Amino acid sequence: LTTSKMAAPIIIPDTASVRKAVSFINTIDTGKFSRLLSRILQKLHLKGESTFTEEEEEKLQIAFSVEKQDLHLVLETITFILEQAVYHNLKPTILQQQLEHSHVDRDKAEVFATTWTAAGPDTVEKFRQRILSPQKLETIGWQLNLQMAQSTQAKQKSPQSVLELGVINQDSKNTEKVFVEFSHQELFEFYNKLETIQAQLDSLT
Repeated sequence: LTTSKMAAPIIIPDTASVRKAVSFINTIDTGKFSRLLSRILQKLHLKGESTFTEEEEEKLQIAFSVEKQDLHLVLETITFILEQAVYHNLKPTILQQQLEHSHVDRDKAEVFATTWTAAGPDTVEKFRQRILSPQKLETIGWQLNLQMAQSTQAKQKSPQSVLELGVINQDSKNTEKVFVEFSHQELFEFYNKLETIQAQLDSLT
C-alpha cells in the first residue's frame, strides 16, 4: 500500500488562472517576493481594506514587469493561498509541499514557508479575534423568480432563487438585509460549499 504525501486538504486548485499566477510568481526576485508576502500577511485579516494603494500597485507593476491585470491576479492568488493556510492552519512544511506540487519554484515556496513560520500564528490569531464578533445571521428568507429568455426564439424560462439574509452586527446591534441571487447551477455550487463547511465543522466537534 502507498500512502499519500498530502494528507492535509489540498488548498491550491489546479486552474488556468492559478497556473498563470504561478508562472508570474516564479519570475519575481526572491527578496522582493519575501517583502510582498510579508505585506500581504500583515493586512490579510483586514476585511474590505486594500493591501496596496494605487500608487503602490503601479510601483509593483514596474518592479515585477507585469501588467495591471496580471499583478491583480498574482495578488489575489497569493491572498487566496494565505487565507486557505489560515483556515486550515497549515504547517509551513505542508504549505511548501503543496506549493511545490502546484509548480511554484522551490525558492519561492521556501519564502512562503519561512514567512508563514514567522507570521502565520499571529495571523491565525488575528482572524480568530475578528471572527469572535462577526455579523450574525438572524433570519433567512427566499423567493423564486422565473426569468424569460431574451431571445424570441428561445421559450425557455430560467429559474432564479433569491436568498434574503437578515444579519445583525454583534457590536452595534444594527440589522440589515442582504439579498443574494442564484441561478440553479450557482445554488448547487453554494450548497456544495455549505456541505464542505459542515464537514469541517463536524471534524472540529
